[in-house]
Amino acid sequence: MTQPHSRQDKPSLRIALAGVGTVGAGMIRLLDTNAALVAARAGRKMEIVAVSARERSKNRGVDLTRFDWVDDMTALAARDDIDVVVELVGGADGAALTLARSTIAAGKALVTANKAMIAHHGMELAQAAEGACVSLKFEAAVAGGIPVVKGLREGAAANAIERIYGILNGTSNYILSTMEATGADFAATLAQAQAKGFAEADPTFDVEGIDAAHKLAILAGIAFGSAIDFPAVACEGISRVRAADIAQAKALGYVIRLIAMADVERSADGSDCLLQLVKPCLVPRGHPLAHVTGATNAVVAEGNFSGRLLFQGAGAGDGPTASAVVADLIDVARGESGVPFSVPVAELVPMAAAESGHRTGRTYLRFTVADRPGVLAEITAAMRDAGVSIESLIQQGQVAESEEVLVAMVAHDGPQRNIAHALELLGPSSSLTAPPLVMQIIAG
Repeated sequence: MTQPHSRQDKPSLRIALAGVGTVGAGMIRLLDTNAALVAARAGRKMEIVAVSARERSKNRGVDLTRFDWVDDMTALAARDDIDVVVELVGGADGAALTLARSTIAAGKALVTANKAMIAHHGMELAQAAEGACVSLKFEAAVAGGIPVVKGLREGAAANAIERIYGILNGTSNYILSTMEATGADFAATLAQAQAKGFAEADPTFDVEGIDAAHKLAILAGIAFGSAIDFPAVACEGISRVRAADIAQAKALGYVIRLIAMADVERSADGSDCLLQLVKPCLVPRGHPLAHVTGATNAVVAEGNFSGRLLFQGAGAGDGPTASAVVADLIDVARGESGVPFSVPVAELVPMAAAESGHRTGRTYLRFTVADRPGVLAEITAAMRDAGVSIESLIQQGQVAESEEVLVAMVAHDGPQRNIAHALELLGPSSSLTAPPLVMQIIAG
């Protein structure tokens, strides 16, 4: 009987690291701290051979002198002493994409945490990796240290996923849950998040939902066997949510969360269509996502046999994200490749974007209006003419240092297209001083 080789008999997995920022430094620390454990689980040792970053002299809290320094990171793929390239630079295009393409073309495995690149170019890279018979791994691109990519691709592989939704951006969740706890408004809470390092100096990708949309597009591709279609994600962020909205949601028994959701619908002609949305929603206090606070992420997947699956944990940070990167490296070391998106790219089904107007549900609307007689009658008339039934209506009081007031309402269960029609009717009105805020109410 042939005995299996011990890890001492196997050559080390030789790694090139592009990008030694927070996550890259965390990966080095993890491999130093857990070297024996990682080698035992991978079946071989892991060895960082070369690194590349923008500033060589920057203090990153880890010793880089033991690795070869490469100024041009795109040269890493051409090295003969490298088995796998880890890309932690970021950005959908540019040097990161060039490195990814050249790594796969050179017959080397690629591990990346770059959600923007996978959301925009994932189909191209996956097809190239399949053709070259090399691994393309991106667990760290979605939800930090939560193994949701592996969970969907492997753990739930026997299920038809019927719906996937969750909280995919820690910065937005930190801001919303802090507003909830303190009563502060958005601008003040964002400034606090930036001071604490929870938000970037330019927070646009986070607070406007783009980061969550990148992640949702990737998860939808895996969950539904569809080609990634990031441009089809309907995206709205949290920058227009006010403290008054948080307070009103609380009074109604809800919290506000930025929710990413996707599911497949059958169109009138019998074809499958994919709905992908990122937008702030009211979540019942009894729902699992209502209890996700701070910078935590959570993903819910509903399988036809598994039922509801909840993945929750740290969605960012050096430790959690480095953990996901090294988990991918362990798969590469074991020789576990597989196709990146569960099925070969040639079998991924392009799906048209679903139209959401026919969907029914309760809706929260908040209007900023001029403080003058007749405004409420104007709003309620538009709702009546559009077939929207009003469940409750509250005039919330004057906006500080202005002649505006906030009017909030909850609409009864009804089609979303009726809400859209009511807003069209109100569009020409001079009574509305800002675009209305519309949030769906998630069923418990």
